[in-house]
Amino acid sequence: MKYVMFICTPVDGEELSPEEIADDPRFTSYIDHVRAGGMVKGGARLRPADAATTVRVQGDEVLLSDGPFAESKEYIAGFDIIDVADLDEAIALASRHPAALGGGSVEVRPIWE
Repeated sequence: MKYVMFICTPVDGEELSPEEIADDPRFTSYIDHVRAGGMVKGGARLRPADAATTVRVQGDEVLLSDGPFAESKEYIAGFDIIDVADLDEAIALASRHPAALGGGSVEVRPIWE
């Protein structure tokens, strides 16, 4: 079954560069584990929430605002698309993610197929 894992980081949390993630043993261990298991089918790291542009449409007018769609204590820093047996396996994988272990969270959501 396919799920997307939204990797959420606290707004006031430390933003690691791709190079810092590549050198961080918490991330390298996790990445090695999911690659070896062939569970991750895609994903991407996202720029911080302040780089977002939110688009809304009211009638014929397109409204733009800088920043995320809602203010919150966390923002989505990236996502992984995983293919695992069931929700229990997805939750087990999410619970090993360095973001969840470091004060953030990982939202697991099934993908319509």
